[in-house]
Amino acid sequence: MTEDLQYPIGRFKAPVVVEPLQLEQWIDEIAATPGRVREAVGGLSVEQLDTPYRAGGWTGRQVVHHLADSHLNAYVRFRLALTEDEPMIKPYDESRWAELSDARSAPIEPSLELLDGLHARWVSLMRNLSPADWRRRFRHPQRDVLSLAHDAGLYAWHGRHHVAHIMALRTL
Repeated sequence: MTEDLQYPIGRFKAPVVVEPLQLEQWIDEIAATPGRVREAVGGLSVEQLDTPYRAGGWTGRQVVHHLADSHLNAYVRFRLALTEDEPMIKPYDESRWAELSDARSAPIEPSLELLDGLHARWVSLMRNLSPADWRRRFRHPQRDVLSLAHDAGLYAWHGRHHVAHIMALRTL
């Protein structure tokens, strides 16, 4: 397994200080994610969707379902951090979720629709946050304390990361 196939756009690197202009860019990227995923899967055959993008990796279908699962969890974490003082969030085992029958074989359209609606709500929320809101934090039992600004960057990267995985299926 090569780093290029696993991390085709590189690993996420959080800036020490997140500037307002950077946040705007990340929000724009999150807003664009559903459309980019739709473009990436557009025209792929069932065979391509059910092919892993790398040896030991998920299929394109699993990646689409994972994006819906992951970004739904991120949205909930945002809402918890905005309404509670440093809440402890519950992580989930993304690898095991990706092995559930719906992630392995269900049509991708419901997850694409979920991404459309979810990102519309999430972006609406993010576009109305104050600087103080962006500094709000949550506790992740495996990653310590994270700010909403950090998480916005992570999920902007996450969408691009998995779109690159899906695009790799076009070359197989």
